[in-house]
Amino acid sequence: MKITWLGHSAFRIETAKAKVLIDPFFTGNPAFDEATRQDAAAGLTHILLTHGHGDHVGDTIALAGETGATVLANADLAAWLGSKGVKKLEMGNTGGTIHFDGFSTTFVNALHSSAQITEDGVSHSLGNANGLVLHFEDEPTLYHMGDTDIFSDMALIQELHQPEIGLVPIGDRFTMGGAVAALACQRFFTFGTVLPCHYGSFPIIDQTADTFVAAMDGAKGKVAVPKVGGSVTV
Repeated sequence: MKITWLGHSAFRIETAKAKVLIDPFFTGNPAFDEATRQDAAAGLTHILLTHGHGDHVGDTIALAGETGATVLANADLAAWLGSKGVKKLEMGNTGGTIHFDGFSTTFVNALHSSAQITEDGVSHSLGNANGLVLHFEDEPTLYHMGDTDIFSDMALIQELHQPEIGLVPIGDRFTMGGAVAALACQRFFTFGTVLPCHYGSFPIIDQTADTFVAAMDGAKGKVAVPKVGGSVTV
């Protein structure tokens, strides 16, 4: 499995059967290099969304139209995307699992909000925020936490899914900060590989992973901190 960080919370996951984007926030993302957009979308089969904020839905509508990729989102967000012209949609909700060729995705809890402000200035709720657990055939299980704080039921996510790879928000202000994120990883999970995210993009969130990396010092498992556009193979 090849995992490429595309800035903020956006990742590309590549396996033998699937080319997946999670939270593809490209346009307007200060950390994203537009020169890499073509590579990020190459062969795309699926787009998975953790919640409805613009910095996570990102370029989903355009990418779905360009590539024909299937989009997975919670039911409210999926319905909204359908109203915007997205054709291939799979909707679910917290606790549910959607099966695809080569992998499945389970919606789990996240402590966050989920909405879009329309052109008339009205905020519309787009369902609950989620984390996503991806179970692959013959590949490690991956957990994208979405935007969240620490919560004790992370222990149940570990018990039910035993994820080996964690994609963990660390930027503070809108999610847990680096020290709390490290506590979550060490108290509740047995990750073999952890990649931090949701930092280094907007100036009001943490610009580096230093706090997280320092707090993870001595923890079991590997902390990988690729540059934007950099990849890790596990």
